[in-house]
This record gives sequence, structure tokens and C-alpha cells, in this order.
Amino acid sequence: MASGLSDRVDCVRLAEDATVLERVYPLSELSRLKDLLADTRGSVKARFAFSRLEAGRVGANVAVQAIPRLVCQRCLQSFELPVAGDSEIEFATSEELLLALPVIASCSTPEACGQAPAPEERQRPFAVLQDLLKKT
Repeated sequence: MASGLSDRVDCVRLAEDATVLERVYPLSELSRLKDLLADTRGSVKARFAFSRLEAGRVGANVAVQAIPRLVCQRCLQSFELPVAGDSEIEFATSEELLLALPVIASCSTPEACGQAPAPEERQRPFAVLQDLLKKT
């Protein structure tokens, strides 16, 4: 995160106040991008416009723009690529489903595990080709 900006914000309060935050993040701090860039000089400008959505939900419009330096995969020279994008997001008020799923799923009772019904007949999609090869 950019210096001076807390990792946590009160999204509800920001939405009630219709707050707009604008921040600049150095590309060098964006670890997931580092391997894609020719160098990490430069920055990303971000704008967060918080608002109340229908039914009292809280959301924000997030807009970003940057001019990162990438490596051309044909000539292997670096070049600047201006990029911009925006998204509407909604903040969850409780635990999100994806975060609630286990890393490794398993049956709740070990004695019932692996007792899925067996298929009636095994499908063999290339059986016809095997028969054709035998005829030649």
C-alpha cells in the first residue's frame, strides 16, 4: 500500500459520505506484476469512488491507469503500453463463499467416502478407431 494509507478502511462510512480517494502506487510495490514488466519504474494512479448501492449495499467504482514498460515477445525490446480500466465492486458484509471453502475438500464421514455409484457402462470414445485400425 502507498505510504500513509491504512490497510483497512471503513467502507460503510466512506460510502455514506460518498468519499472519493485518489492514490498513486509505485509499480515496484505490486508484486504480482513484477515478472511481467521490463522494469518497475513508474506508478499506477487509482481512484476509488465509494457509494451506497441498491438495497443498502456498499460498493465502489475503482478506476486505474498506468503506463508500464513491457517486453515485446517478438523483438524482446521494452516498450510503454498505456493501460486504463475501471470496475464496479461490491463489498461483502460477511465472509465470502470462496474464502469459506476448505483448501482440500473431504467427506464429513470417512466411512461414506468413496462410495459414489459406479457408472453403468464404461464409455470408450475411440473404440471405433481401434476397430478401423484392425481392418487395415
